[in-house]
Amino acid sequence: MKNRNIKFFIISLLVIFIFTTLAIGLKKESTYTTENINIENIENFRSKELFSNELIEFTSLFDQNEKFIILNIWASWCLPCRSEHEFLMKLSQNSDIKIVGLNYKDNQENAKEFLKELGNPFEKILIDRKGLIAIEIGAYGIPETYLIDNYDKKIIKKYIGPIDKIKMEKIISILKL
Repeated sequence: MKNRNIKFFIISLLVIFIFTTLAIGLKKESTYTTENINIENIENFRSKELFSNELIEFTSLFDQNEKFIILNIWASWCLPCRSEHEFLMKLSQNSDIKIVGLNYKDNQENAKEFLKELGNPFEKILIDRKGLIAIEIGAYGIPETYLIDNYDKKIIKKYIGPIDKIKMEKIISILKL
């Protein structure tokens, strides 16, 4: 009888523990938002350029002519990258920014064909064949876009997912500051 009460007590505690853990987990916010990103310096990396195969250090692309660099991680096989492309083309007309592409796990010929078809908003396109550069930068997937201050190399804003009209307008409003 005593043994039976101990088993009942242990099973009851286990059920209470599991129920409490699940209840806490359900209440916890699990949605990822860009507001949780700490503003930090962009990591320097080296990669080959898509068209010239020249080895380039990312920080060598910073100069005093533009206030900002936009680093856009994209691929020709990525459908959301296709939908955001028109907005990158519009942003590329702004003289205060330089748009740099990081071509993610893509076939070079497919990437070139993609740009030939839709236009090229990028001043330089660096290649990330294995996807390791994107991981080092802190990307969660593609497309992702980083707005970087050209002077102190700090990430001002990170956009997860495709650039759309609303995100483009936010970028333009930051550029005007």
